[in-house]
Amino acid sequence: MKFSSSVAAAAALTGASAHTIMTNLVSNGVVNGVGVGIRVPSYDGPITDVSTSDIACNGGPNPTTPSNVVIDVQAGSTVQTYWRHTLTSTSSDVIDPSHKGPVMAYMKKVSDAKTDTGIGGGWFKISQEGYDSSTGLWAVDKLISNGGVQTIPIPSCIANGQYLLRGELIALHSASSANGAQFYMECAQINVTGGTGSVSPATVSLPGAYKV
Repeated sequence: MKFSSSVAAAAALTGASAHTIMTNLVSNGVVNGVGVGIRVPSYDGPITDVSTSDIACNGGPNPTTPSNVVIDVQAGSTVQTYWRHTLTSTSSDVIDPSHKGPVMAYMKKVSDAKTDTGIGGGWFKISQEGYDSSTGLWAVDKLISNGGVQTIPIPSCIANGQYLLRGELIALHSASSANGAQFYMECAQINVTGGTGSVSPATVSLPGAYKV
């Protein structure tokens, strides 16, 4: 089967516009710069093979850049992450609206947030928003209307120390086939203070939490 060059070009443009990156972390009212405390990728594409180690903090087809910054976060506070189509996009260019799905966040306690790969066990989910049947909107729809801002409450009951904070979007438009769901994630490097340490949350492994 042959496709015209115009159709191929349109398809390429649609696919490219769908991609997204978690670029910034806002903590204590401070908007940290792009890639400050976040391992941002060089390419804004998705991870589709949930069995690979790339599902933890991205990488593989989207090589990430290390950061030597760990951002202080108060337990019980609320942080925000910014999602953008590219590292230079504005709040009006978040992700293609056809890529509907949930938005969530995970954390993992680590000894050194700057060097831990995030691969393996220890991840626990701290927020999730999916489909709102009362409005007919997916979490991605709301993220777009909010200018790409994801709001994440940090639990007050966790222990102090360094963590990886993993923001995640899942685009479901092609999820009817194996490896069709598109996972977008980045890991921010944070240091939590003021936590009570009263709860040891149940954890999952990445890879492992998701199945084809």
